[in-house]
Amino acid sequence: MIAARQGTAPPMADTQSRLTWYTTLDRPRWRPPPAVLGAAWTPLYALTMVAGARVLDRTAGAQRRPFARAYAASLVLGAAWSALFFGARSPRLALADAVVLNAANVSLLRHAWRADRLAAVELLPYVGWMAAMTAVTAAVATR
Repeated sequence: MIAARQGTAPPMADTQSRLTWYTTLDRPRWRPPPAVLGAAWTPLYALTMVAGARVLDRTAGAQRRPFARAYAASLVLGAAWSALFFGARSPRLALADAVVLNAANVSLLRHAWRADRLAAVELLPYVGWMAAMTAVTAAVATR
């Protein structure tokens, strides 16, 4: 799902085999239902894009660069998670990526807070959701 929103979606022929593999995993009962998983990404990324645009529009130079790096890192690490989890079928590698992704998201939130507090508030649902998805990934990876 992350990959589809970041332009790295897998070929359609492989999507079914990835879905089949995913359904064979021992997943925690407390994970969000599939409909919620699918529906959550669009508004989360929309808020993230709005927040990113607000901060980038309101900053320059030394204040803008660290935010831009954290923003890019978050997007790249999100795409990497999808490639590792679904592409490589490696929940453990995806978990390692997710830990780094969460650190990048904390940095992203901190830099946004300094530049535009409304943008930081707009990032909170994404940061929280990614932390929750890291917990799901950890549960899968450690079973």
